[in-house]
Amino acid sequence: MKVPTLENHRVKLSLLDLSNYKHLSHIAQEPHLLQYSPSKIDTPEDLKEYVQTAVDDYYHRTAIPFIVFDKDANAYAGCTRFGFINWQNKVMHIGWTWIGNQFQGTGLNMHMKFLMLQYAFETLEFDKVEFRVDERNIRSRKAVEKLGATLEGILRKDILLIDGFKRSSCCYGILKEEWPAIKTTVFKEFYS
Repeated sequence: MKVPTLENHRVKLSLLDLSNYKHLSHIAQEPHLLQYSPSKIDTPEDLKEYVQTAVDDYYHRTAIPFIVFDKDANAYAGCTRFGFINWQNKVMHIGWTWIGNQFQGTGLNMHMKFLMLQYAFETLEFDKVEFRVDERNIRSRKAVEKLGATLEGILRKDILLIDGFKRSSCCYGILKEEWPAIKTTVFKEFYS
């Protein structure tokens, strides 16, 4: 599966792999970056294992991981991915997104999500994109809602976190037939 670079004037999303992940080492050590995630990335070994899992999933065609480069800051900002890709049913998740504190609230995430949604619906022609967010993570929930995603339900106590807490996940979705309206309202300044 050949993955193109997804890019606009603000951000460049390139395939994340074992040749480029070290650009994220300093960001991965920021405290509370993955507070609501079952993943651990704050040591070089943990980060490498996290990326290796993403690479393995890529070769099994169940994920497409990206390293995020912020063109305004001229710096690597974090990573994101398509995951749980179901090619037969044309459904995938967008998630595993983390960007450094200095990039949060700058609009970078909206640019990332626009490129990813556009690729999912217009190039891959998928029928649905889903997002799963810890019920307690109000900031991420608001960000997903700002994208035009619909809350479809809550999976109660479905993910075990590193600290032993069993989180509940809010399930959001965007359907292919909803994308044109979302594109022209939520993202209108991204392509005009």
